[in-house]
Amino acid sequence: SAATLGSSCLPRWCFTAMRKWPRGSENKREQFRRYLERAGVLDSLTNVLVALYEETDKPEDPLEFIKTHFGVAHAEAETLRLEISELQQKCEVLSRDNEDLRNRVSVLETSVTSSLSQCCTLLCRYLLAFTAFTVRASPRR
Repeated sequence: SAATLGSSCLPRWCFTAMRKWPRGSENKREQFRRYLERAGVLDSLTNVLVALYEETDKPEDPLEFIKTHFGVAHAEAETLRLEISELQQKCEVLSRDNEDLRNRVSVLETSVTSSLSQCCTLLCRYLLAFTAFTVRASPRR
């Protein structure tokens, strides 16, 4: 399992490769290890190596197996990047449409307010004229 193979977070071959580094670079090695760990590289490597270890029929070319399994993650990441890009474009279009619609609503509200004001003015004039007419037309006692 992943716990037995990668119990130290780094595969054994990684330590072997790191031993070849100059002795004075101990701090750099630790920083590099933390960098790989934070980026998820160590987990990905461990998962691929565990998958290879758990294969019942070992592939003839383990390097190709590793590349293929890493490629799957890369292809998925690329698909997600494309989806993000498309969604960002849609978001920009929708934001512009939203702004456009808000401007149209504002113009319509102004127009309705103006029309309502004109209607009220005309209605008041007609009511005054009607009142004046009915007062004049009504029989006096």
